[in-house]
Amino acid sequence: MAQTEDEAPYFTRSTEPVNLAVVRETADSVESFVPESHARGWWAPGTVHGRLLGGLLARALEREHAEEGLHFARLTVDLFRTAPFAPVGVTTQRVRDGRRIRVADAAVHGADGRPLARASAVLPRTAAPPPGHIPATGPWDAPPPQELLAPHGRTQFLRFDEESRPVREWSGDQRRRSWIRDARPLVGGEALSPLVRAALAADTASPLAHAGDAGLRYINADYTLSLSRLPLSDEIGLEATGHTAEDGIAVGHCTLYDAAGPIGYCTTTALANPAPER
Repeated sequence: MAQTEDEAPYFTRSTEPVNLAVVRETADSVESFVPESHARGWWAPGTVHGRLLGGLLARALEREHAEEGLHFARLTVDLFRTAPFAPVGVTTQRVRDGRRIRVADAAVHGADGRPLARASAVLPRTAAPPPGHIPATGPWDAPPPQELLAPHGRTQFLRFDEESRPVREWSGDQRRRSWIRDARPLVGGEALSPLVRAALAADTASPLAHAGDAGLRYINADYTLSLSRLPLSDEIGLEATGHTAEDGIAVGHCTLYDAAGPIGYCTTTALANPAPER
């Protein structure tokens, strides 16, 4: 798989541990990271972007619990507390190690030791597929990522409609589609793995599914990424395939693709929230 990230990283590893005395005894691994300026959040100043927390969680789970013959089929990320723009600590813990399935948890903690986000991963053991035909999601009719992303230089997130025209704000019932290509490493000195790329892209399911004519007014509370396989390309494609909302709570659904075809789905829960002041 090609690796195209060539800009400054979002985080650097820190030798100064975050205060994790409460969880250190039960955690399988503990790491600390310092955010760089471009890791700032979109919703409020002085925060770390939530999608990057999901990336750190996926990275930690993969580093500590991946194994040949096991596949990261499901990753659920809960974003339940605003992350101050400050060093964070990441811990992981193996919950279950069975003959056919492994389950592991991870958490991001603030400088005071409080949890900011958490994730759980399910890793089934791969096997031969059963016989018979099952109707499946077909190939995407979107243009190849290079065709849309290349003319826009260093653009990492290109939204486009069914006519492949770039979209700035969604309106009406047009199909909501995007290609995402992360150019920055998540952690300094490390290439982005296919799983981390997918986890970073999955957070985009929320604005893709929940933005309206007046812009994005729902803040992401969680997302669940389900993958039948890992992406083979640096670019991840998303198409919004569902949105419902009531009483300020929205749930949405996106199909994920790489340059070779469909790879899985992402569901997201979001809460009504005022737009940030710019």
